[in-house]
Amino acid sequence: MYIAIRTDDVGKLDGIKIPCEATVRSVMEQINLIHKPKRKPNGITKADREARKSDDLLKRDFTADAPLKKCVTDITEIKAKDGKLYVSAIFDCYDLMPNGLAMADHMRAELCCETLKNASLRYPEIRGAIVHSDRGSQYTSAAYRTAIQKYGIVQSMNSAGGRCHDNARCESIWARMKEELFYNRGRRSEDYTIEALKTMAWRYFMSYWSNRRICSAIGGIPPAVKRHRFYSALTIAA
Repeated sequence: MYIAIRTDDVGKLDGIKIPCEATVRSVMEQINLIHKPKRKPNGITKADREARKSDDLLKRDFTADAPLKKCVTDITEIKAKDGKLYVSAIFDCYDLMPNGLAMADHMRAELCCETLKNASLRYPEIRGAIVHSDRGSQYTSAAYRTAIQKYGIVQSMNSAGGRCHDNARCESIWARMKEELFYNRGRRSEDYTIEALKTMAWRYFMSYWSNRRICSAIGGIPPAVKRHRFYSALTIAA
């Protein structure tokens, strides 16, 4: 494929003509490599204005220099033919690994507590890690704070008056999941039962996303590969 680029739209670097960002974006749109999202994220957790809040320890910095140090957590809703499925996950900022996952037909605080429990069982080393969330009532509840203390987690929340960008990492992962499971395949989640959606979401995150999904945010490799390389480097250094 040959792409025509106007000479007045290019800069020079070491004698090589490089298209400007606007030109590249225009060409990508023409060949359908960029498309508008089919939906805008719509937060489903609601803040409890009277509840005690935690400080924002991440401040939109979703990077980490090691696994199980900084994580983000959130809930997403998937409509089913027989109700709604709520998926709660804790994602690692270092490699985007789903450290904890829980699903239910409700979005009460118990769902978030179950996510913490599953993360702690799978990775006991998560003790002492920062887990960042929005200010939804689930995360400010007494039950969740008790679980936070039980598993030795450091709680972080969106800044006061914060927006979805304060937890953009989770929002982005939810969007990718729904696009790849449903929108890009011409599927409707409403055609599946809650139990079927549970199986689809579990396989997506624990098999495909963790082990095979190429994630540009971590260098174009799957989460499991990045984590394996981290611990392999530690072994070699020792």
